[in-house]
Amino acid sequence: MSAQSSAVDKGMNTILVCQESYACGGSDEAAFECDECGSLQCGRCELELHRQERMRNHDRVRIAPGHIPFCDSCKGDSSCPAVSGGRLRAVVRCQGCKINLCLDCQKRTHSGVNKKKHPLTSYPPVRDAQESIMAAGDSQMEILKAKLEMVRSFLLVDEKEDMQVKDEKDFVSRLGCGPDELLKVVSIFGNTGEGKSHTLNHTFFLGREVFKTSPTQDSCTVGVWAAMDPVHSVVIIDTEGLLGAGVNQGQRTRLLLKVLAISDVIIYRTHADRLHDDLFKFLGDASEAYLKHFSRELKATTNRCGLDVPLSTLGPAVIIFHETVHTKLLGADKPSESAERLLQDRFRKLGLLPEAFSSIQYRGTRTYNPPTDFSGLLRSLEQQLDNNTTRSPRSAGVIYKALQALSERFSGDIQDEHFTSNSFFPDEYFTCSCICLSCGSGCKRSMNHLKEGLDHEAKHRCRYSAQYDNRIYTCKACYEVGKEVIVVPKTTASSDSPWFGLAIYAWSGYVIECPNCSVIYRSRQYWYGNQDPVETVVRTEIQHIWPGSDGFLKDNHNAAQRLLDGVKYISQSVSDLSVKPAKAVTSWLTDQIAPAYWKPNSLILKCHKCAEEFQPNDTKHHCRACGEGFCDACSSKTRPVPERGWGLAPVRVCDACFQNRGIPTELLDAALEDEGGTLLARKVGEAVQSTFGAVVGAIDIPLGLVKDAARPAYWVPDQEINSCCECQREFNPRLSIHHCRACGQGVCDDCSQDRRSVPSRGWDHPVRVCNSCKQKPGDL
Repeated sequence: MSAQSSAVDKGMNTILVCQESYACGGSDEAAFECDECGSLQCGRCELELHRQERMRNHDRVRIAPGHIPFCDSCKGDSSCPAVSGGRLRAVVRCQGCKINLCLDCQKRTHSGVNKKKHPLTSYPPVRDAQESIMAAGDSQMEILKAKLEMVRSFLLVDEKEDMQVKDEKDFVSRLGCGPDELLKVVSIFGNTGEGKSHTLNHTFFLGREVFKTSPTQDSCTVGVWAAMDPVHSVVIIDTEGLLGAGVNQGQRTRLLLKVLAISDVIIYRTHADRLHDDLFKFLGDASEAYLKHFSRELKATTNRCGLDVPLSTLGPAVIIFHETVHTKLLGADKPSESAERLLQDRFRKLGLLPEAFSSIQYRGTRTYNPPTDFSGLLRSLEQQLDNNTTRSPRSAGVIYKALQALSERFSGDIQDEHFTSNSFFPDEYFTCSCICLSCGSGCKRSMNHLKEGLDHEAKHRCRYSAQYDNRIYTCKACYEVGKEVIVVPKTTASSDSPWFGLAIYAWSGYVIECPNCSVIYRSRQYWYGNQDPVETVVRTEIQHIWPGSDGFLKDNHNAAQRLLDGVKYISQSVSDLSVKPAKAVTSWLTDQIAPAYWKPNSLILKCHKCAEEFQPNDTKHHCRACGEGFCDACSSKTRPVPERGWGLAPVRVCDACFQNRGIPTELLDAALEDEGGTLLARKVGEAVQSTFGAVVGAIDIPLGLVKDAARPAYWVPDQEINSCCECQREFNPRLSIHHCRACGQGVCDDCSQDRRSVPSRGWDHPVRVCNSCKQKPGDL
C-alpha cells in the first residue's frame, strides 16, 4: 500500500468550509456552491457577493448533506488533461491544501514528495457518467459502458398524439428501471435540424446513437421518443423539431407542450449564431399556455389519479444551449452583465413573460473545430437535477399517469389550423371546439370536459335565435326568493293521471308547473283575458345552443302522441275482445275519466236493478247518484244531483235514486272532496266528446299515417331511423321501431324494456326509455 493511498481517509465526514473569505475570513462552514464564481461560500459571503449587480443572477446551489463540490484545480482552462475545458466533481479533499481534487488533478498536483503526505479525505462516488469513467477503474468503466450499451429508445407518443405504451408496467419495462425507482425527466426542444438527438446522445450516452440521427433532409424524429439514463436516473425525452414540414402541425405542436408539462428540465437547443426571436416566442407562449391550461390540469390529475407524489404546478427549469461558430457567446462582450440578465431583457423587449418556468439558464459553447463540447451543458443539467426545491423525483408510474391524463384531456383533431393568433400555442389547441349555434361563441372550457360532467361554458353572452327559440323560463316567484327554477310548458301536471290530464288539457290548455309552487299557469284557464306567462309568472333568459344538445323544446305538448299510444293500445285490445271498435273505445275512455265512485265498465256484466246481462251491443249507463251500472230502461229518469258535484242541471239517475232524495251525510262529504277532482274530468269528457269521437275513427286508419303528425318535436322521424341506436340491429317488418321518450332516438323493444318518468319532456308518469337513458342519474 502506497503512502498516498494510506493517507486517504474513507471514514471521515468531510466538512466543507467557505473558499471565498470575503466576509467570514474563511472559517465558516460552506452553505452554497456557486458554479459561476467557482467556489464554496458560507451564508455571509454568498449574501455579500451576490448583492453586486453583475453577480446577482449567478446559479447557486444550497449544499445538502453528502454534497460533492467541483474540483478546485479544474478551472475550465484546459489545465486538467482529463476533459479539455471541463470541470469535474471532486474525488478527494486535501486537508493540508484545503482544496477539492478530482482523480487526475490529485495525481497531477500531489505526486510530489511534500504533498504526497498530505492527509486526503475521499468523497462518495460521483454520479456523472464521464467523471465515473475517468475516476473508476477499468472494470467499473466496462460495467458503466455495458449499462449504456443496453439503453434503447422507444416511441412514447406518435405524431397523432396517441400513446404507444400500453400501461405503467409496459412503460417501466421499456425504460428498464425499477417500479419504485425515483426519476426526473429531461426533454429537448428546438427547430428541426438543430441536432437535438445528437445533443442527447453525446450528453447522456457517451455518443451512442440511442436516439436516431440522420444526415438527410427528412426529419429523423417523428413523435416523442424516450430512453432511460441509468447513470443519472433520468428519463430522457426527444421531441420532434419545430418548423418542420408535415401534416397535423397543430397536434404536433400541442404534443410538445404536454411533454414540457411533465418535464423537470427542458433544453432548448439552437445552433444559430445569434438568438432568434422564435426562441423567445416559443418559450413565452409555452409559459402562458402552461399557466392557463396545464398547471390546473396537473393539480386535478393529482387528485383524480390518486398520485402519491403531487405534480408541481410550477413549470420546469429551462437551459438554453447555444452553440456558435462565428459569433461570441451571449454576454461575452458585456462582462458586467450575466447572460441570464440579458435573456430577461430580451423577453421584456418582446413583451413576453416566461413566468411559468422555475428558472431560465444560458449555457453556450463556441465550436471552432468539431466536435461540440457538451460538458458545460452536462454540468448545468446536473445542477438542476440535484435541485429538488420545486420539483421532486417520482416513480415512472407517476410520470406515465401524468402524460396519459394530459393526453386524454387535450386530444382530438384540430379542424382549423389557420387561427388569427400568431401564438405557437393558440387557445384553440387546448379548449373545447364546440361553437354555439345561435351566436357563434366558442366554449371556453378545456377539451373533453364533458367526460367529467362539466357542461359547456361560453366566452360571451348569447343572442336570441328564432330558429332555435333559445329562451328558457324560470319561475318568477322562486327567483324573487333567491332560487332559480327552470320550468317548461307541458301537456299535463305531474299530479294528474295520464287520461285525466289529457281531459284537462283539452279544456284548459297547456300547463306550466314549478316543483316548488306547483301549477303556476294554464293557457286557457279563463274564458277570456288569459295573459302571457312572461308577463305574469315566469321570467326569460337567453342561453346558448351547443351542437348535440336537445335544445330548449319548450313545446312539450305530447297530447297527440299520448292519444295515439292509447289508440294503439285500444286497437290491440279490440282484436282480442272481438267487439266493435267504437264500443271498446267508448268503454275504455269512460273508465279513464270516470269519477271515483263509478263502477268500472269492465266489472258491469248485468244491470244492477233488473239483473239482465249486457250484450256486446248494449249500452251501459251509470247512475250519477250511486255510480252503479244500469240498462237504459232502468235509468231513464233525470234529476239534479248537487251532492255529487253535478250542480243543479238534471242528470241521469236510476229509478231507485230518483225516488230516494235523502242522501247520507258521508256521501255529501265525499262529494265535496271529489268536487273539482276526478268529476271534472267526466264533465270535460262529455264536453269534448266530439274530440274523442275523432280519435275513435283513427282505429280504422292505419296508424302509420297519423304517427308522424303526432310525433313530438324532439323525436327522430321514422324515415331517418335505419337501426337501433343501442344494439345497431337494422329495423325490418319483424323488428318494430320504438322511440325513447327521453332522447327521442329509435330503439328496438329489447333495448327499451324499462319505464321511468321524463318530466323534462312532459312525461310525468313511467314511459318507455332506452337502456342508455335508463342509466342516467336523477330526473330526465
